[in-house]
Amino acid sequence: MPDFITRAGNALAYHYTPGQGPCVVFLGGFKSDMEGTKAIALEEWARAAGRAFLRLDYSGHGQSGGAFEDGCIGDWFQDAEAVIAAVDAGPVVLVGSSMGGWISLLLARAHPDRIAGLVTIAAAPDFTEDGYWASFDADQRDTLARDGQIAVPSDYGDPYIITRHLIEEGRARLVLRDPLSLPFPVRMMQGTADAAVSTQTALRLLDHADSPDMRLTLVDGADHRFSDDACLRLIERSVTEVLDAQNA
Repeated sequence: MPDFITRAGNALAYHYTPGQGPCVVFLGGFKSDMEGTKAIALEEWARAAGRAFLRLDYSGHGQSGGAFEDGCIGDWFQDAEAVIAAVDAGPVVLVGSSMGGWISLLLARAHPDRIAGLVTIAAAPDFTEDGYWASFDADQRDTLARDGQIAVPSDYGDPYIITRHLIEEGRARLVLRDPLSLPFPVRMMQGTADAAVSTQTALRLLDHADSPDMRLTLVDGADHRFSDDACLRLIERSVTEVLDAQNA
């Protein structure tokens, strides 16, 4: 059973494994949860290595309270911020998958002194603006303005409900428009067959961010799930590289 804290009236579920620091924190994607393949595999790796590890569900996701449609990027950023503070794990290495990559970048911008390193998996910074809003035609934008939400097809099941609040609040959280300092080791991974986040997004982030040690690995044929055995081992190696850099 997960542990819980409460933020903004919502119970936030998380699993924390004590161990050697820096603590590795897995941050999942849009409408995903902490029971996914990557989160569980990385937790098992961390436990075997005696490494502190944290995974969590944002509000409206997984086992946490709240409705998904009520949430926005700022809410989910503050959820992650609150859970990390609650476990008081000291310096952290963030592992952000898809939207979790954007959340990780927001955490890094807000708390650069607490971040020991960053690993991203198909990071999707600014996707509300550059993905959803940019792809909407005039009729879809009118529907969003009139009804406050619109249903968008998903490759992962039921359509996603995209709200006007998600789009508008996301504009206050964009990270690719202003300088982005990442003063720690960064490892980025991106599959070339990813239909949700383009390779161009990864290259844009690589070109935009400022880090003393930043590398992007492109994996030929890997899709957005990035969760076959080879991809999981690559994630583990990337986290290890970032952790080893602390002692270099």
